[in-house]
Amino acid sequence: MLFNSFEFVFLFLPITLIGFYLISKNKQAIRQQIPLAWLVITSLFFYGWWNPKNLPLIIISMLCNYELGYLLGNKLNTQIGKKIILLIGICFNLALIGYFKYANFFIDNFNQAIGKDFNLGTIILPLGISFFTFQQIAYLVDAYQGETKEYSLLKYVLFVSFFPQLIAGPIVHHKDILPQFKKSKTYQFNSQILAIGLTIFVAGLFKKVIFADCIAEYANLAFNAAAKGINLTFSESWIGALAYTLQLYFDFSGYSDMAIGAAYMFGIKIPLNFNSPYKAISIVDFWRRWHITLSNFLRDYLYIPLGGNRKGKVRRYGNLMITMLLGGFWHGAGWTYIFWGGLHGTYLVINHLYRSLRKAQGHDLKQDGWLLRGIGWLVTFLAVVVSWVFFRADSFATATSILRSMIGLNGIQLPAFLEPQLAFMRNWGVGFLGFTMDVGISQKYATFGVFLLLLIALFTPNTQQWMGIYHPTLNDSTAEPYQKWSQRFWQNLTWQPNNIWTVIMAVITTTSLLCFTRVSEFLYFQF
Repeated sequence: MLFNSFEFVFLFLPITLIGFYLISKNKQAIRQQIPLAWLVITSLFFYGWWNPKNLPLIIISMLCNYELGYLLGNKLNTQIGKKIILLIGICFNLALIGYFKYANFFIDNFNQAIGKDFNLGTIILPLGISFFTFQQIAYLVDAYQGETKEYSLLKYVLFVSFFPQLIAGPIVHHKDILPQFKKSKTYQFNSQILAIGLTIFVAGLFKKVIFADCIAEYANLAFNAAAKGINLTFSESWIGALAYTLQLYFDFSGYSDMAIGAAYMFGIKIPLNFNSPYKAISIVDFWRRWHITLSNFLRDYLYIPLGGNRKGKVRRYGNLMITMLLGGFWHGAGWTYIFWGGLHGTYLVINHLYRSLRKAQGHDLKQDGWLLRGIGWLVTFLAVVVSWVFFRADSFATATSILRSMIGLNGIQLPAFLEPQLAFMRNWGVGFLGFTMDVGISQKYATFGVFLLLLIALFTPNTQQWMGIYHPTLNDSTAEPYQKWSQRFWQNLTWQPNNIWTVIMAVITTTSLLCFTRVSEFLYFQF
């Protein structure tokens, strides 16, 4: 079931919410954990809505991991025994995701290498398997390290299947979520909690259906044309790359807000997963803002166990590359995803080398002026846009075709409406036939749309900053270094439960609902 669907917004969410608080009115029911059972049942219904055949898979996965975690936390006392069980658990989870997500990829590559034609048939990827698998691997490691304190099967199933974070993250920890269900105030209806959660949910819905889905049209036109062998112009390639850059941004940002909002309506805080990543001034900064919980997972459960930065610089950079290559592979069974991960690994290594060099020269990186920060932002943003081309393209041929056009190897053609102002550039070989009938991108709408969304992504606070005084997430959004006048301006516009914001949210909600006729999946559902 999609967050941006009629059945979720008008049926599933209200029924689940009303049922939870009605059941919670009875203290005996709370003691018997019936509200939690209600959330488990509804969450499994939510998961099974897309394909009921996947329900047995997630249930088996949860039961096996619960049992292994129970053994690690309660039964085993020897390190050897614990290590064996942990290894079995990790292998079980990796085998599960390996079969459903990567089996055909390995078979296809094996066939190409030896010239055979082995075939496993079509394997349908279960929704959210990448997320609930990683979440349970983290649980097993936490259990091995003695950090889990809760061993109720019901609560464990709720921890994995709680619907706001089940399909596309964030990847949550046992210790962060379950203690919240022990608090008595979680079961008490609070109108302000509902208003805050609903506001965040609607903000995310608006980003998804208005921003992400609208700009997606231009990305699809450009990438589909390139996949068919059409050479894009300079303008078409940049519009296509930037449109996808913004589509992914607002799609993921919208989903993250909706997950936070839906959870908060039940009085539950989940981790911040998205923090204005296109404002990053370095690639290190970018990965602290983009898919934060996945970055933390890869750091804590892969990079650090590999040795992290404890075994010298060469080993550190090797560990970074391995981590990012596997991070890319996690996103999809394709060589373009692996290359995307490797590209970001290379960016990170270069970034760390640059930081080490400047520190060796006695520079304090925190004291960089606006010029260095601006250059850092521009380099980072361009590097990210280039990487998204590989991430979105269906093949290396499509990606390299688009990148060739972006650097002007097919000539430089700007939009025709710019000719009156920039006609002098004809002397430099610049043309004004930037958009062709072959691709079909509307030049004015596309250019305006990309420009407007870039301004929003770069210069406005994110939803958690708008709602910052209410702390709707487990960890707060990092404040931007705004000028004082700018900070005062945005502070005056912070969301408050008053009539003005009620009208604004009513308009945003109505606009979003009117666009429900073109319901589309979230991009991260595919990963």
